[in-house]
Amino acid sequence: MTIREKTISGLSWSLIENISNKGINFIIGIILARLLSPNEFGLVGMITIFIAISQTFITSGLGLALIRKNDCTQKDYSTVFYFNTSLSILFYVLLFLTSRPIAAFFKEPQLTDLLKVLSLSLIFNALSMVQQTILTKEINFQKLTTISIIASVVSGAISIILAYKGFGVWSLVWKTVIYSFVTFIMLWILESWKPVLMFSFNSFREMFRFGYKLLLSTLIYTVYLNIYQLVIGKFFSAMNLGYYTRANQFQQLPSSNLSGIIQKVSLPVLVKFQDDKVKLKDTYKKMVQLTMFLTFSMMIGMAAVANPLIIFLIGEKWLPAVPYLQILCFVGILDPLHSLNLNILFVDGRSDLGLKLEIIKFILAIPFVVIGVLFGIKYMLLGMIVYTIIAYLINSRWSGQIMNYPVIEQIRDVAPSFAIALTMGCVVYISGFLFNVSPGIKLLLQMILGVVIVVFISKITRFKLYFELKSIMLSRFNSVKVF
Repeated sequence: MTIREKTISGLSWSLIENISNKGINFIIGIILARLLSPNEFGLVGMITIFIAISQTFITSGLGLALIRKNDCTQKDYSTVFYFNTSLSILFYVLLFLTSRPIAAFFKEPQLTDLLKVLSLSLIFNALSMVQQTILTKEINFQKLTTISIIASVVSGAISIILAYKGFGVWSLVWKTVIYSFVTFIMLWILESWKPVLMFSFNSFREMFRFGYKLLLSTLIYTVYLNIYQLVIGKFFSAMNLGYYTRANQFQQLPSSNLSGIIQKVSLPVLVKFQDDKVKLKDTYKKMVQLTMFLTFSMMIGMAAVANPLIIFLIGEKWLPAVPYLQILCFVGILDPLHSLNLNILFVDGRSDLGLKLEIIKFILAIPFVVIGVLFGIKYMLLGMIVYTIIAYLINSRWSGQIMNYPVIEQIRDVAPSFAIALTMGCVVYISGFLFNVSPGIKLLLQMILGVVIVVFISKITRFKLYFELKSIMLSRFNSVKVF
């Protein structure tokens, strides 16, 4: 199989995973949102930052170091396995001991027990990280897709039963823990690699030399992503945080999940061209164009239908989340570009530059967090739009220098896709005032209208990316059908 075929196959299976897995989680989330209150979602949101930061320390950038290294040995894999597992146990104990002070910080006593249980997911994730890395390195996303879907169904079904039985916020906690546990069990069953009693300090030093800078940059980025939840939980209320987290989960369905697909698939593919700058640029450029054509349409479309979407799917009790969702759609619209630009730095071995950029961007984000504390959540979210544009310009400037793909050229390549999506979004949003029907029917009509507009404009303008994307999707559909 050629690199192009592997790339298309990897993107296809990763897309299948995200559509099916995230689709399952989306449906489960809708059911849970109807059974639970915004306050209960907010409680889990308060402790998410501590889990996310711990998870960042545990991976330590060593997973990407393994992907980037072309001649990994059993010694390398086992070394990373024992290091990650030991670190996960250490962080579990740390969170267990600090759970009470964390609960006191938010003035929510029940967070003590919630954090103790939720932290178990760190250990299960660490035990299966190497297996996931190996499958990613091999661009074997078919197996990862199968595992992810099964874990989502099992954990989701159990969480719904718990919520229906009146377990409240605990249904959300056990959903995360069970997902990690099922993933861990299945990876150990389906992946042939197993650790051996071997730990090499030389191997660890070699990979950590690359990974520690990535660790620090990822840590800074993780703190930035979660600091808004910390601020809302501390200075406002669990209910406000519930509205924010629910809106954020909606916008992440297309943006962050597409970013995850691109980052997971693009890194092992781009690494193969790290010594050929011409092929690296051509491959990267095509990824940028195709990715942003999808992203702009989905994110602007979601912002346009936010009101009927929220009311129809999770009920009027979540109506205050609508403006949050509309703003967050424009915050997350550049997420895939961030992932692609940062991957170029990692491919070129410039984790040091990645660290410097994250420090600069984190400093720039501080004023927007302060704005939220002083003036309210909506102003903070509007500031996030400004910040994400600045962050993109910073990332793309440096990655563009590596492969001679300047910012202005990137913007020129994605501008037509943005124009098509923005036109569609404006028409769809205005149509919402014209359709005097129930929220469900209105949502359906607006979605159909959005698709028709994008297809119509793409066809009459002979937009090349549309026909390329259509060809790729049809070829993958036919191959799956034959299989």
